[in-house]
Amino acid sequence: MVSISKTFLPLNTQGGNSQLPVIGFGTYTISDKKIILDVLDVALGAGYRLIDTAAVYNNEQYIKEALKVLLPKYHLKREDLFITSKLAPKDHGDEKQVTAAVQRSLDNLGTSYLDLYLIHWPGAGRIDAKSPENSKLRNLTWKTLMKLHDNGNGSLKNIGVSNYTVKHIKEMLADPTNIVPAVNQVEFHPYFQQSSEFHKVCKNAKIVLQAYCSMGGSAGKNSLLNDEVINRIAKKHSISAAQVLLRWAIQRNYAVIPKSVTAERIKTNFDLDTELTKEDVDDINNIKHTEKFAWEPEVIA
Repeated sequence: MVSISKTFLPLNTQGGNSQLPVIGFGTYTISDKKIILDVLDVALGAGYRLIDTAAVYNNEQYIKEALKVLLPKYHLKREDLFITSKLAPKDHGDEKQVTAAVQRSLDNLGTSYLDLYLIHWPGAGRIDAKSPENSKLRNLTWKTLMKLHDNGNGSLKNIGVSNYTVKHIKEMLADPTNIVPAVNQVEFHPYFQQSSEFHKVCKNAKIVLQAYCSMGGSAGKNSLLNDEVINRIAKKHSISAAQVLLRWAIQRNYAVIPKSVTAERIKTNFDLDTELTKEDVDDINNIKHTEKFAWEPEVIA
């Protein structure tokens, strides 16, 4: 049996590396140079090959410096990795502005291409959430990303979105000149499972879903790791609560990008071969508690 860590989700686009590793390493809130080096050292050693970052994480340059050291150490080449970055909300806009933002990320990461580049947020920085300008700007942004993608021949091998709701996705799909996003990276966990309409729209459009906040919020809000149902299932399988949460997301057809700065957790988060039973998955699906830990995209016009 192939380990889940070696499996991929096919992307609907586009060119270059059109297979998304099911498990990636998230770097949100890790903005210390030494810590980035340490965690990527453990992650690459454990077998992670997807690194997820964003302009607003302020760590792209540290990732570049870490990879200079770590790629030779693990006998890897750039093309062995799948690197994702994201456009900051302040950089929505015309072709010149978006192109400059993409180039900054490429330079910061020390690479000539990105395997996946996402619009991080459907709203533009410094504009009221309810302003129709948001719609105009994200459409302009997408048109530029399509040019930079250039049917897979450009510097962005796959392009996608993050935090897009049903409304934002339907708007994109309504324009027949648009490429369908390869990925939508969204908050998804047992306390916030997205709507059935959301899943239907993304599935019909062949948009791959990638979960963040799989274990709940940061800043001490890790109530999911203490959830009674999750811990009962973890005990039953002799795995951690985090492994249950990540495996559940995968069995719900999501890719995952767990983040940790603890070596042991980085390793166990990649070891997700224990399959949950249908009963386990149903029990988690039926958890009644609802809580959202991250920003709210529904308010963006």
